[in-house]
Amino acid sequence: MSADNPNKDDTIPFYPDHILTEFWVAVGLLVIIIIIGMIGMFSPVGIGDPADPMDTPAHVKPEWYFLALYQLLKFIPKSAGAVGPVIALILLTLLPFIDSKPDKSKKSQRIRFLQCYFYWSSQLG
Repeated sequence: MSADNPNKDDTIPFYPDHILTEFWVAVGLLVIIIIIGMIGMFSPVGIGDPADPMDTPAHVKPEWYFLALYQLLKFIPKSAGAVGPVIALILLTLLPFIDSKPDKSKKSQRIRFLQCYFYWSSQLG
């Protein structure tokens, strides 16, 4: 018997067999979800003490990429420490467009556009 021409006896019909298999899988998952829900309903796990926003633990330290900004907040006021780096990044992004040299070739414009595109896509995405 060749693989291109299977016998009628070797095939399994899709409609009743596959649909019933999927139905029983869905019923099994539903039963598991109901059992987990019942366990959680009759023996709930406590959520602990409510958070106190005015009490910051002493061991809190930001990730390595925010350490410079975190240290900056120690030396300047918090409003300037929050707004200053954002303004600096915007100015650095706009710097290629503010440049006053007379180079207006299409290649440099494409490079500038791609630099800004990749920068903003990495910041936002």
